[in-house]
Amino acid sequence: MLRRIRGAFSKAPEPFPELAPVSLRPIGVVRGRAKSTDDLGDVAALKSRIVVRPELEPALLGLDTWSHIQVLFWPHQVPEDVRGSKAQLHPRDDPQNPLQGVLATRSQIRFNPVLCTAVRLLGVKGNVLHVQGLDAIDGTPVLDIKPYIARFDSVPEATMPEWVTRGDG
Repeated sequence: MLRRIRGAFSKAPEPFPELAPVSLRPIGVVRGRAKSTDDLGDVAALKSRIVVRPELEPALLGLDTWSHIQVLFWPHQVPEDVRGSKAQLHPRDDPQNPLQGVLATRSQIRFNPVLCTAVRLLGVKGNVLHVQGLDAIDGTPVLDIKPYIARFDSVPEATMPEWVTRGDG
């Protein structure tokens, strides 16, 4: 009886299947004045370029009609031995912030550090996108680009922990 009661309150982890590794080839690279994350400064005002592989230029047709895009990129300067090294951390390395699981943060120290930022698209010229607000440094591999669609990408009723709204967000 006691075993049945304990079983009702303790859940075993759901089995996870063996999956094949995923391999990605960057579609482009970030070019800009920021050579390290210390150089990013006021990211909202930061202008940079995304140079797309020339053979993919036809895939940019129509992108210039959008005001904003989502950029998915790989933080290439995070050392491989650091990626996924912390399952839990204090956001922004600030012990005033509560200990969080890395998947509950925007930290670059992730198991698969695919980062995503919505940016203003200033223009498209050939295979080069001119953007503003991209928090990626020069040489960052770009994995994908998607148009920003407010009804899908914005969630007005979204909530977040108090520590996110404290300080610089």
